Amino acid sequence: MKIGLIGRGAIARYVEEKLKAEGHPVTAYLLRPQRVDEMRAAHCTQTGDGPAFVSSVADLPADLDRVVDCAGHHALHEYGTAILRAGFDLTTVSLGALADPALEEDLRHAAIEGGAALSLASGAIGALDALRSARIGELKSVRYVGRKPPEGWRGSPAEDQLDLAALTDTPATHFAGTARGAARAYPKNANVAAAVALAGIGFDRTEAELIADPTATANIHEIHAEGTFGQLEFRISGKPLPGNPRSSALAAMSVVDTILQSASPIRF
Repeated sequence: MKIGLIGRGAIARYVEEKLKAEGHPVTAYLLRPQRVDEMRAAHCTQTGDGPAFVSSVADLPADLDRVVDCAGHHALHEYGTAILRAGFDLTTVSLGALADPALEEDLRHAAIEGGAALSLASGAIGALDALRSARIGELKSVRYVGRKPPEGWRGSPAEDQLDLAALTDTPATHFAGTARGAARAYPKNANVAAAVALAGIGFDRTEAELIADPTATANIHEIHAEGTFGQLEFRISGKPLPGNPRSSALAAMSVVDTILQSASPIRF
């Protein structure tokens, strides 16, 4: 496969490295204009060697097999519909952006118009296959709980609700509501809530609770679900990518897996 990549952050670099090892090089990057100039100079693309660096979907090479979004909600908003309408399949880990009903509808129509597909990487959570299966019957309730050490919520709306520095012993909830509310209020922190909602009973019926927990030593994600299938309890304690405490290792791995699955003749 020939891959186009949006972003150059920690997850993007991990995805690039793993795909290259699997024989699927990144041959194009979609970046902000100022970053394009920097990357072209660094890679000497004026000689025709190396990947293409572009700032417009229209300038992406026509022979790409897939574009991968590792740049966050804003990138899916800015580029998603144009990529799909141009006929490129798109993989994203920015699932929280789909809490915007208008964007979800635009992406759906663009994919149909372009004959392309939007693939959602599972991100930092598991058990989504069980939720997808359970909703074929009656999935009565789904609840997501996200726990992080207080420092993990720095730069988020949690700072408006809690004195994070003062939390030393007792966990404190700073959000309780729907998965849609969590995803929209915490665009950098609640992609997992969105993944659970999309796999199960939707953004508005999925309950979400976000907790600053001074006893936690990792980012902890839990799913509690009940339906005609029975009951589901899932908990994962995730590690960050080496060198970047704000990026989930499993989220990056899930992007690579989603891409490799798309190219496999036998798929889960």
